Amino acid sequence: MPTFADECVKCHRKMSPGVVKDWETSKHATVKKEDRATCATCHGKEHKDMEDAKLATMPTAATCGSCHAQQEGQFRDGKHALAWTVMKAMPTTHMLPMQLAAGMKGCGGCHKLGVKSEEEVKALRSQGIEHGNASCDACHTRHLFSKKEAQAPQACQTCHMGFDHPQWEMYSSSKHGVRALLKQNGILPETAAAPTCQTCHMQDGNHEVRTAWGFLAVRLPLPEDPTWKADQITILQALGVLDPQGNPTARLEAVKAADVARLDQASFDKERQKMIKTCSQCHSENFARGELDKGDQIIRQADHQLAEAIRIVAGLYADGVLSKPANYAYDFPDLLAFHDAPTPIEHKLFVMHLKHRMRAFQGAFHSNPDYALWYGWSAMLLDLAEIKRDAEDLRDKHARKSNLARN
Repeated sequence: MPTFADECVKCHRKMSPGVVKDWETSKHATVKKEDRATCATCHGKEHKDMEDAKLATMPTAATCGSCHAQQEGQFRDGKHALAWTVMKAMPTTHMLPMQLAAGMKGCGGCHKLGVKSEEEVKALRSQGIEHGNASCDACHTRHLFSKKEAQAPQACQTCHMGFDHPQWEMYSSSKHGVRALLKQNGILPETAAAPTCQTCHMQDGNHEVRTAWGFLAVRLPLPEDPTWKADQITILQALGVLDPQGNPTARLEAVKAADVARLDQASFDKERQKMIKTCSQCHSENFARGELDKGDQIIRQADHQLAEAIRIVAGLYADGVLSKPANYAYDFPDLLAFHDAPTPIEHKLFVMHLKHRMRAFQGAFHSNPDYALWYGWSAMLLDLAEIKRDAEDLRDKHARKSNLARN
């Protein structure tokens, strides 16, 4: 007598044969019968024919967690689970044009892998966004759900490339990435040391995926070096998490919730120690510590350039040369709301922060000199030079306009 799963396969072999083929090849279907994950395991049994397709349950991370509790728990405690929180909380993402936000053609295309409430999932489904809400299938793509696929560095490529997430380009053209590709192609033996993204960011298969500095490369406590401390304060003020007097703001809670910065020494040290342990599998510990310290110092130098640019734009606001956008809470440029920057100089500052500073320090940590220097540091120097020039032009125009008004 045919089972419920047999009936699903019979119909879907005609309607979506690729889905059936992937499932039949997957471990879910090929383990012993009593351990199999069938269609009903993830989609329920309410959907029985073509007319009631909407009754099929669409899985979430919790669905996967019913069998993979450890991995789901790690995922929920980690960075990727907060991707949707960032999408909803950060001005850069939630101020996207509706066509990009609603269509998941902008930041949401990747950020939807984060954990969402039942209400949020229902809202997305009402917009026609049925797939990708399971989170786990961002790396273990459905319906094959291959562990081998998720362990390949290319699994990270879809999201970690481009404007402010070019980690794939940095990694794949570094010696680490080149050796990994040669190993995949069989040119290097299986015993060759060839770190993948997962080697460094998912140690021992841990699904938290954290880094010491966090996405924004700002941290507490502030550095002891007085110049670097002042520069980081300026950056934190431009991120809107400190007010002009250096006191925490309400936005600090959003940054905490999104886990894009390390806000205490213990959390920084924990992630740094994990990385040193990983690097020490191939290198000496002294070498690993030295290379990571070089990355820290590149952040220090990049911060000095960015802070100077922030102060220049803030000075234009203070002197009435440039009109401060009404949605900015303080007399600082808002680095998290500059996606639609109203003037070229403000947009230049946004690009300097989110594109070129990111490339400078991430290129260093990914062992890619080209990104650290040319796409990062050198680009920041050009940004600063152009911001200085534009500021002078704006001040000259403002002075001429003021003189005409007086005369």
